Amino acid sequence: MAAFDGQSPAFEILEPRVWRAPIIFNSPHSGSVYPDSFLQTTRIDLEALRRSEDSFMDELIRGLVDRGFPVMQAHFPRCYIDVNREPYELDPRMFIGRLPSFANTRSMRVAGGLGTIPRVAADGQEIYRERISVDDAIGRIEALYKPYHRALRKLVTQTFEAFGTVIVVDCHSMPSVGLSRDEPRRPDVVIGDRYGTSCMALVSDIVEQTLIGRGYSVGRNRPYAGGFITEHYGNPAHGAHAVQVELNRAIYMDERRRERSERFSDVIDDFALLAEALAEVPWGDLGTMQAAAE
Repeated sequence: MAAFDGQSPAFEILEPRVWRAPIIFNSPHSGSVYPDSFLQTTRIDLEALRRSEDSFMDELIRGLVDRGFPVMQAHFPRCYIDVNREPYELDPRMFIGRLPSFANTRSMRVAGGLGTIPRVAADGQEIYRERISVDDAIGRIEALYKPYHRALRKLVTQTFEAFGTVIVVDCHSMPSVGLSRDEPRRPDVVIGDRYGTSCMALVSDIVEQTLIGRGYSVGRNRPYAGGFITEHYGNPAHGAHAVQVELNRAIYMDERRRERSERFSDVIDDFALLAEALAEVPWGDLGTMQAAAE
């Protein structure tokens, strides 16, 4: 596709020469290419903007391609546009001009400043010096959001048609400490399956058991139950499964310096083990419930 900043592709899909299993690994929030036109509108510096990134997540899963698993990753940053939202979750207070009548302006994510075009960065700081145009927002959705989801949907469909089922593993990372002091200590990993609605329990159970076996503490759905991607692409009754994996950044990086830690290579190995564990699931067990009943 065309370069979104004049140089970098907006996203890429890395497909293996031989597919190991119907499992797609996706990293929608690790993008770190910031258009100059965007940086000229921000009131906070690049360092503050980058705290919103799922830093290095794309690197942690990239090697899975050589093991037979497709990997999709965004290059644009989530604070520029967030593909893990509905396409038009937009805050009218941010824009000059009238939003489309179908825009979702009242979601909890919009209220928190984290809509499709985020108003705040990960630490709660306002991103923009002044309001931006509605045309700018719609332009980002048309040029980045929609092509990203068309490509992901095509990959999901291709996988399902080849195997009769598909699992999307949506890979994210979270700050080790939340913004609220009242929030309990975060585990090493949070599995999000929309409270059991985005995938069969078997998928979440394997993720949990594999990571616990590697020494991780694991929670489910709190504080992250999965976003738009998990909800939209997970339809277990029809053989499509989506699970979100949130990895505590303190496990693999120095959060303050944004540098890889000594455990970085170990985490790469752990993702490989997770991929292999999921690949061992009998695919027939993940097909449509109707087919299973027959």
